Amino acid sequence: MAHHVALPAWVLVTERAALARVTSSLLRPEFCSRCGQPTSRKFIPAEERKRDVCETCGHIHYVNPKIVAGTLPVDHRTVWLVRRAIEPRLGFWTHPAGFMEIGETVEEGAARETREELGTQVEVQKLLGVYSRTRMNTVHIVYLARPLSGPTGGAETLEFASFTPETAPWDRLAFWSTHRALRDWMQMLD
Repeated sequence: MAHHVALPAWVLVTERAALARVTSSLLRPEFCSRCGQPTSRKFIPAEERKRDVCETCGHIHYVNPKIVAGTLPVDHRTVWLVRRAIEPRLGFWTHPAGFMEIGETVEEGAARETREELGTQVEVQKLLGVYSRTRMNTVHIVYLARPLSGPTGGAETLEFASFTPETAPWDRLAFWSTHRALRDWMQMLD
């Protein structure tokens, strides 16, 4: 049986706010990371788009998405979620996830974030999905995982709980990607 969950209106508002942040000059370098001189937006014919280019040394600055690695820790028909103790989306529910670090694989980053947020060791299993949107500055990579120990929580977590598809806090989920990952997991249960 397919479960269809409509995204609440706040998800669209959150995306518009994120779009404003992504397109703001805060993400674009004002000064060159090589020589410290000012940059300006210039069209790069070979890339068919505008980039930030140093006016002095010509270095092209690339602003690319960041990778968010996470897991859906599942046990039969239940999934562990955490309620966020930090912004963004303080007090809302999500699966364990966070930014990758240099020197780790995506799977290692997903397992580390799960240890940090849920306080449990997991066996990272198969890829659940890759979630991105053109207006966002992140790419979310989410794996199914099997908990190897009981959760204890973490510094970024107000509380944690396991949910079935029917009991999940759909109207209190933190991010659009949380909705999508849970929806994909539910489709696997059918």
